[in-house]
Amino acid sequence: MKRMNKVPGFLRSVLCSYDLRKMGLEKDKETIITRILNYGDWNDLKWLYSIYTENDIKRVITHPFRGSWFDKALNFWEKMLNLRLPHKIRKKALLHINPNF
Repeated sequence: MKRMNKVPGFLRSVLCSYDLRKMGLEKDKETIITRILNYGDWNDLKWLYSIYTENDIKRVITHPFRGSWFDKALNFWEKMLNLRLPHKIRKKALLHINPNF
């Protein structure tokens, strides 16, 4: 598997809140994987799988950041990768836009 050091510029659309020059593929792995799986297109996914292993991706999904996932995206990746998050973890992982949640 080919490893690069820097996050490529074409990922700016999925990492628009971040300074790509300050990001590292290892130190920001969880953020990069989460954002691509939530917002990425086919080319972003191909790149993701060329850089990270499926185990890396599964680990990020099963240990999610709080409020970092869209429900439909998380559901899709759970099904695609044959994963099942415990209800409590899944609930914390979901992004809730409703301020009264």
